Amino acid sequence: MLNITKNSINKYVQPESYTVFEKLNERNISKWPIYVAIFLGTISFLALFLPWTQNINAKGYVTTLKPNQRPQAIQSVISGKLEDWYVQEGDYVEAGDTIVFLSEVKSEYLDPNLIERTNEQVLAKESSVGAYGSKAQSLQMQYNAMVEARKLKLQQTRNKITQAQLKLKNDSLDLIAFKTDAQIAQNQLTRSQELYDKGLKPLTDLEAKRLKYQETQAKVNSQRNKLDTRRQEIANLRIELPAIESEYADKLAKTQSELFSARSAQLDARASTSKLKNQLSNYEQRQNLYHVVAPQSGYITKAIKKGVGEVIKEGTDIVTIVPGEYDLAMEIYIKPRDLPLVQVGTNVNLLFDGWPAVVFSGWPNQSFGTFSGEVVAIDRDISENGLYRMLIAPNDPEKLWPEPIRVGSGGKAFILLNEVPIWYELWRQLNGFPADFYEEKDASDPLKRKAPLKQVK
Repeated sequence: MLNITKNSINKYVQPESYTVFEKLNERNISKWPIYVAIFLGTISFLALFLPWTQNINAKGYVTTLKPNQRPQAIQSVISGKLEDWYVQEGDYVEAGDTIVFLSEVKSEYLDPNLIERTNEQVLAKESSVGAYGSKAQSLQMQYNAMVEARKLKLQQTRNKITQAQLKLKNDSLDLIAFKTDAQIAQNQLTRSQELYDKGLKPLTDLEAKRLKYQETQAKVNSQRNKLDTRRQEIANLRIELPAIESEYADKLAKTQSELFSARSAQLDARASTSKLKNQLSNYEQRQNLYHVVAPQSGYITKAIKKGVGEVIKEGTDIVTIVPGEYDLAMEIYIKPRDLPLVQVGTNVNLLFDGWPAVVFSGWPNQSFGTFSGEVVAIDRDISENGLYRMLIAPNDPEKLWPEPIRVGSGGKAFILLNEVPIWYELWRQLNGFPADFYEEKDASDPLKRKAPLKQVK
């Protein structure tokens, strides 16, 4: 039947007797599949030259553009016990509205008259500062008076020395006079003795001259003793000057020491006053912290602490608040190899979860349900997940992002790059090459202009 051997069976089998041989001999082949294949091949070949926008796919979630617009936890600055709630989840609050009220739990702040008593301590310390100031002023006046007294005492002693020196000079002159009188009396006595020996003078005259001579000698000796006494008095006055200096130096040092002690006590009292004032201010501020208020306007979304009577520590999260007004953005993460392809201002097509869309990543203009954005920030360091984070903000005022989306919603981003033919993109994908990287060069920049060709000599 297949005629693949020389031993034929045609003489034993009659093909016209079997219908299967008739069907095998029928050759009715249609040509339309060939035409369809040629048409599809032509269309596919021509489609390879259609433009294709290279893009980077990345997943992310909706966030806010500014940090102060993101959900935040309201915390308590102090430790306390929850006494009363003023809001419930879902309420809209204005900035400064009370969220909860706390009562004191620390023993050092339980006194209801704590501020008044601390204020009394401050007043007492301020009075102490004034008293020490008055004491220091009195000691300063006493010190100044002692300085003046020392000057007067020293001047008085110097005047006494001057007076004694003048008296010493007078006494020296008197001694000279007494010596002269004594010399005259001695001469008269000698002449009277000679005349008496010759019998020309009576004995009474001789005795009178002898008595006068003795009187003059006594006056000379007395004046000498007086002169020595005057000299000794001057020496004592001169010795008294250092004694006065030492005496008043001791008194002045003692007074100055008391003055410094008073001033030191005044400074200590002033420091204690400042410390008490600081403590009083802290107490007043602490009482203001019993009411935990909203830092900004927004919606209460989650109560972390529940019930009444629960004790919380400082820095503990109480509730979460979402700002009422915010600028939406999308936070996405891209691979490090794609980072050089993206820069601030790069256009991005966005697809939000739950929002119907028909997406052609390579033909962004033919996509439906996508929204436009641009890259506004790129992290300088890599994230813990090994990817680089970037923020995308709206850039089309005519087509705003959907109002129903909320912070935390998921989404997908198509970062639009260069436009290339489809065949090139397929070739790139098959070879695992990265997308093309083009950097616009400024012709005015001398570092980016081509160097002129050198003339060949």
